[in-house]
Formats: sequence, structure tokens, C-alpha cells
Amino acid sequence: MHPDPTFRSDDHAAVERFIGEVGVGTVFLSTPGGPAAVRTPLLVPAGGRVQFHISRHNALFGHVEDATALITVDGPEGYISPRWYDDRDTVPTWNYVAVEILGTARRLSDAELESFLHILIEKHETALPGEPWQAGEASDAVWSRLFRGIAGYEIEVREYRATTKLSQNKSPRERRAIVGGLERANRPALAAAMRGVRA
Repeated sequence: MHPDPTFRSDDHAAVERFIGEVGVGTVFLSTPGGPAAVRTPLLVPAGGRVQFHISRHNALFGHVEDATALITVDGPEGYISPRWYDDRDTVPTWNYVAVEILGTARRLSDAELESFLHILIEKHETALPGEPWQAGEASDAVWSRLFRGIAGYEIEVREYRATTKLSQNKSPRERRAIVGGLERANRPALAAAMRGVRA
């Protein structure tokens, strides 16, 4: 989390929408073998919880349940050039949107994991153009084999740490110039994020 409070957000509803929109994060844990991380799809059910699954072959498996986990979710980000400022007597910076989620993990039951997978599939399939793939198209043998290869978890969120570092400390004129620079540099997602934040 950025130390400057200008870039922080305490809007939990907005944070949860952001996590849902990004849909993927990195889970970090301390294990007996050292720090370990896994990239995994995320769901945000109601009530300050975040769900995910991992392969049973992952280094984190066997260490997640009842552990304090840190999940990071990354949004648009990019290099900000001093050439976009009125006064070039400065240094480059990096703008980004990111959330850290801290909480204790519990293992999902098989029924909860099954529900998680169906919700996850439906969410992403319906966002794609064309005829959605249905989980029922996988044979029982294939579904069962893959299901046995994963474990599901839910984090009870203790803390959201959100950073929205989008040049809020710059003048409106400089912010417009940065947005224009990002658009010319083919960074439309970061430019759109900057336009969407009140400085």
C-alpha cells in the first residue's frame, strides 16, 4: 500500500467491485520452505469474503488452511514520463491501481468448491461473445478427475489495503496531459482509470 494517504481508498464496495472485475489475484503465504505464491481466479461473495482455488500440486497446498494469507489484485498500471509535465525538472513515476487483501483462510467443503467453480465458469463464459460453454459438457470422469486435483479456500477479510495512484497530486492540466500521453502510448486502460478518479 502506498504510504501517501492521497492514493488510498477505504471504499470497500468499490474495492470488491474492482476485485470482481479483475477476477484474478496472487495469494502469498509463508511456508516452512519459505515464501510462496500462486496466481488464481477470485470470487467475491457477499460479506467481506474472497474465494479461490489452487492445485493440490502447488507449493501452497497443505499450508493455506487457517493461515494468514495476503492476496494482491492488480489493475491498470504504467510508466509516467516527465515529458508530459509542464515542468520537466522532475523524475518519472509509476501509476497503478492495486488492492491487498489480508485475512485468514478456511478450506471450502466439496459442495462449496463445486458451487464456486460453477459460479466462476458462468461469470466468465457469459462475459464472452457467442454460445457459453456449460460445465455439464465435461464428462463426469473428466470433471471428477480435475475436481480431485484442486482445493478451494475462502479468506475472511481482515483488511483491504487499496492503492489508487493516478496522479491525484498533480494539477488538472497536468493530469489531462498525462492522460493524453498515456493514450498516445497505447495505455488506454490506465488513461481511463485516471479519467475516472476525482483528484
